[in-house]
Amino acid sequence: AAIFTLVNAILLKNLPVADPKTLVRLGSENDCCVNSGTHDSGNYSLFSTDTYEQLTKNTPEFEDLAAMQAGYGYRPVTVRRDGIQTQARSSMGEFVSGNYFRTFGLLPQAGRLLLDADDILGAPMTAVMSYEAWQHQYAGDASVVGSTFYVNTKPVTVIGIAPEGFYGDRLSSTPPDFYLPIESMTTLASAPYVHEEDMDWLYIVGRVKPGIALPDLQQKISGLVRQAFASRKDFTTERGKPLLAKTHVVLTPGGAGIQDMQEQYGSHLHLLIWVAAMVLLIACANIANLLLVRGMARRAEMSVRAALGARRGRVVRQLLTESVVLAAMGGVAGLAVAYAGAQMLLKLAFPGEQSVPIHSSPSIAVIGFACGLSLVTGLLFGVAPAWIAAQAKPADALRTGARTTATRASLLQRGLVVFQVALSLVLLVGAGLFLESLGKLQNSDMKLDARNRYIVHINPQAAGYRQTQLEALYRTMEDRFHELPGVMKVGIATYTPMEDNNWSNAVYVQGQPKLNDGASYVKASPEYFDSVGTHVVMGRGIGVQDTSTAPPVAVVNKEFVKRFFPDDNPIGKRFGGSNAGSDFEIVGVVEDTTYTAVQWKNHRMYFVPMMQRFASDKIPIENDTTLYAGAIVLQTGRPMNEMEEIAQKTLAGINPNLTVVKFQTFSQQIADRFSNDRMISSLT
Repeated sequence: AAIFTLVNAILLKNLPVADPKTLVRLGSENDCCVNSGTHDSGNYSLFSTDTYEQLTKNTPEFEDLAAMQAGYGYRPVTVRRDGIQTQARSSMGEFVSGNYFRTFGLLPQAGRLLLDADDILGAPMTAVMSYEAWQHQYAGDASVVGSTFYVNTKPVTVIGIAPEGFYGDRLSSTPPDFYLPIESMTTLASAPYVHEEDMDWLYIVGRVKPGIALPDLQQKISGLVRQAFASRKDFTTERGKPLLAKTHVVLTPGGAGIQDMQEQYGSHLHLLIWVAAMVLLIACANIANLLLVRGMARRAEMSVRAALGARRGRVVRQLLTESVVLAAMGGVAGLAVAYAGAQMLLKLAFPGEQSVPIHSSPSIAVIGFACGLSLVTGLLFGVAPAWIAAQAKPADALRTGARTTATRASLLQRGLVVFQVALSLVLLVGAGLFLESLGKLQNSDMKLDARNRYIVHINPQAAGYRQTQLEALYRTMEDRFHELPGVMKVGIATYTPMEDNNWSNAVYVQGQPKLNDGASYVKASPEYFDSVGTHVVMGRGIGVQDTSTAPPVAVVNKEFVKRFFPDDNPIGKRFGGSNAGSDFEIVGVVEDTTYTAVQWKNHRMYFVPMMQRFASDKIPIENDTTLYAGAIVLQTGRPMNEMEEIAQKTLAGINPNLTVVKFQTFSQQIADRFSNDRMISSLT
């Protein structure tokens, strides 16, 4: 029942919206977060603003078609209430279309929800706050509605509160605190891609009108998407033209929302249900054996009942009723245990998260599941003992010292013991394998040093910094943190090794024919390698001389060298993201530090100075969002339990709008990457 609580909440539950069965999602994949280019499969689930607008105009089959930001979890906003809350707070903000709440058939808890008029260019900037944020961060203060909040330093009016229980368009451990119109994203988040026709960043969910045939609608939408993509430069090349013909959209049920957490946890939860079922069968077989023994001891009683005229069916019903009552009592007691067990499961599945919209208290579905399971097991495993006990003959009542065992019962008892041992052996072997697998993963040499390391996630863009101000900001950060007693290294980077993030692009090597390969990249400061424990094995690392005006350089890992320079010394070679392959000169090689996941083998990576840009990149610096750092990694000479508070004060001393988005020790970040495997191993 405890595991079913999690299964029900994650895999079986619809969004708390009106008539979820009529909702349809355009797409079947969870592509995140901002993509461009073509897909070899031709299957698209992420769309540009322009494509969304074309679909809205040309699909009368939908009552409403809403769009929502795919990767809001990677772009938190900084929020400060005007006049009352002086401390800025990092919050989750999702940009959505004006008809978002109408599509889901929702009514406001207070104030009003977003309208189409809020999502047009030049409209006053507005936001809807989630009920959870309203209650937990602002104590349900009625004056919040109509108040001005500074979102990423820009004034926004909170016009209403989303209904209680609504957690957005997908189940997430970090649901949105604020819902903002798409058209305000360019101003609030300085996102240059909002109206770029070849940049896909939106999920789309719609409510289909009655009587619409989904196969025909899917074919029509695929055709409309091909029309929208036809003008994109990626589809006009020789390689792109055949891919345009393959372009299609798969319509999937939208009642449960975007299925990202379901995909992440689905296979593990199914496995746990089967494991729990096997443990239940072992317990039931054990109880059945006890009932058999009890039945044997009651043969004399049953013989007397038979001698007094009780029919066999009546005796079976009595004994079966006893079994069902026993099972029902076990089910009630099990619900109490399940409540505590579900709380434990949530802590195992979502370590450190506070806002997961999953509750451990038994729901109607869970109570029904537990009661139904108790009834079925009571009947199933009570039938055989009841039937055998009811075989007593009236003549046995006249005999003293009558035998209390029978060959039939003995065989059944032995069979149940064998059944228990067999299932136990399977479970023990499975548990051993999971433990061994987890041990291997955790003990892998990740080429990282987590001792006395702290990760401070930041968002300078949300604090109002323009790209031209970042170089000075990063120097100030380094200086301020170096002034703190005990701080040895200060590394700044776009993202850190074991967080769920990855930037990648195609790689072209100067003077070589193009290899059909890419690599991940990180922008970093001079002390970044030392701060995470990565060692330079050839050449040099990123230096203080590698500023925005210096010649662009890169440091690559050994896997990068193995793929692109298998027989050459890579130092001095050039590569880039364009056909010329001359963006960066390689000045050093580092060991293969693990990024994202231990299971990711052959992970090619390169590292470039924080403020250096691709030489082939012609976009204005004002549109280059890759210059924004996402984290500071601090190495200290001793453990510092108060580092989160120190980091918050240090950042606020630079700018009150600079806030800690998330704080972790490096050890915590690494451990989080094994939370799923640890949950499976612990429970098995």
